[in-house]
Amino acid sequence: MVSTFLSRIIGLARVKYIMWLFGSGTDADAFNAAFVLPDMISYFLVGGAASITFVTILTRYRESGREAEGERSLSVILTTMYLVLGAAIVLAEIFAPWYVHWWFNGYDAHKAAICVELTRILLPAQLCFLAGGVFGAVLLVRKQFSVQAVAPLIYGLGTIVGGLLLVKRIGVSSLALGTVGGAFCGPFLLNWIFARRAGARYRVILDWRDEGLREWVRLSLPLMAGVSLVTADNWIIAHFASKIGGAVSLMSYAKQFFTAPMAMLAQAAGAASLPFFASLWTQNKRYEFATGVADSVSRVASLGLLAASAMIALGRPAIDLVFTGGHLTGSGARACATYFAIFSLSLFLWSAQAIYSRAFYAAGNTFVPMIAGTVVTLVSLPIYDGLYNLQGAAGLAIASDIGIAMQTLLIALLLHKRHMVSLASLDFAEMGRCLLAAVVAGGAVALLAWAIGAGFDHLGGTHPQGHARIADLAILLAGTALWLALLKWVLEKSGSALPRVAMRRLGLA
Repeated sequence: MVSTFLSRIIGLARVKYIMWLFGSGTDADAFNAAFVLPDMISYFLVGGAASITFVTILTRYRESGREAEGERSLSVILTTMYLVLGAAIVLAEIFAPWYVHWWFNGYDAHKAAICVELTRILLPAQLCFLAGGVFGAVLLVRKQFSVQAVAPLIYGLGTIVGGLLLVKRIGVSSLALGTVGGAFCGPFLLNWIFARRAGARYRVILDWRDEGLREWVRLSLPLMAGVSLVTADNWIIAHFASKIGGAVSLMSYAKQFFTAPMAMLAQAAGAASLPFFASLWTQNKRYEFATGVADSVSRVASLGLLAASAMIALGRPAIDLVFTGGHLTGSGARACATYFAIFSLSLFLWSAQAIYSRAFYAAGNTFVPMIAGTVVTLVSLPIYDGLYNLQGAAGLAIASDIGIAMQTLLIALLLHKRHMVSLASLDFAEMGRCLLAAVVAGGAVALLAWAIGAGFDHLGGTHPQGHARIADLAILLAGTALWLALLKWVLEKSGSALPRVAMRRLGLA
C-alpha cells in the first residue's frame, strides 16, 4: 500500500503536468479520450488473463510441483496472445477514425482528428501491458509485490519525460509518445527483468494443445465475453462527457485523483490477496478462504469509509492547491473537486468489490462475475443517461457510485448464495464504528475548512491568489490534524481496536 501510494504521487504529478500544459481544452480532452480504445481492446482480448487468471493458473502449477510446465504454458499463452493482440492493434490503427467519431460523437472535426492521432500512438503500449502483466503474475505467485507498485511509477514518469523533451516540437503528441515509452520501461521491462531473476524464461512457442493454454482460455473467455462496470465506468463517462467541452478532461482528472487512495485500498489489497486466496482454495481450505475474504473486505471497507471522509472534506483545497495553475482555471478546479467528492462516496465499495471479485477468480470461476458485471453494466446504462440529462457531468459521477454499489452488492450476494463467503462473516460492528468516526471527523473538518476559508477571504486584498493558496495549505494541515485526532477519539470511545493496531504497526505503541 505504501509503495502504491508513492507511485500514485507520481501519477498525480503526471496529471498536474498535463493540466498545467493543456488544462481542460481541446488537446487535453483528445489526450484523455485517446486511452479508451486501447483499454477496450486490451480488456476484451486479454480479458484480465495477465493479472487475474494467470495468477490462478500459475498457483495451481506451483502448488502441485509442476513449475516447469507452468513456465512452458507462460510462453505458449504469451506467444498466442501477442499474435491475437497484435492483429487487433493493426485493425484498430486502421479503423480509429471511425471509432472516435462514433464513441465521442460530441467532438468536433478538429478535436476528433487529434484524438485519432493520439489513439494510434497509444495503441502499441497494450503489448507492453500484456507481457508485463504475465511476467508480473510470476512475481505475484511468488509473493513479490514491490515491482507491481514501482512499475506504474515509471509509467507515469514516461508521460512527463516525453512532454519535457518534445512538447515544444510536437505538442500533445509528446505526452502520448512518452506514455508508450513509460509502458515499455515500467510495466514490461521491469517485470521481465525481475521475473527472469526469479527463474522465469520466455520462449516463442505455439502449441494449441497445451494444457495451460486451454485452462487460460476457459478462465479468460468469460472475461472477454462480458464487461465489468469496474472497467466500463470510465468508457461510459467519457462517451457522455464528450458532449460537454472540457468535461472529459475534468472528470478524468477527478477520477485519477480519486484512484490514488483507491489504489492503496482496492488495487493493492486485491493484488496482494489474490495469490493467498488462490492458494487456500487450491489446498481445499474452504473455511480459511471464507474467513480470509470476509476479514479482508471488512478491513478495506472500514478504511475506505474513514479515508472518504477526509477526501470529501479536504478535496476542494487539495485540488485547488495541487492542480490550479497553468491552463487550468479556478472554475475548472472547482468542477473537478465536485466530481472528486462524489466519486469519494463510493471508495469503500470499490475497495470491497476488489476483494470480492478476486474471491471468485481465486476459485477459478470467472463466468459468474462476468455475468454479474455484464448485467450491472447494462442496467447502469440508462442510469448514466438519465442522470447525465438531469445533472450533466455531475450526474455521471453519481451514476458511477450507484453502479459500483450494485456491482459490489451483487457479487457479495452471489458469493453468499454459493456458500463461498457468508455475508454474516463481515465485521459490521467495526464498519459501523468507522462510519460513525468518519461522519464526526469529516463533518468537523468541513466546518473547519469553511471557517478558515471565510477568514482568508476577508484578508484577500490585492493578492487573492496568494491568500487562496495559503488558505488551502492551512486547511489541509489543520484539517488533517483534526481529522486524525477525532478519528482516534471516536474509534477508541466506541471500542474499536483499529487505533491500537495502527499504532502498533507503526511502531508507536
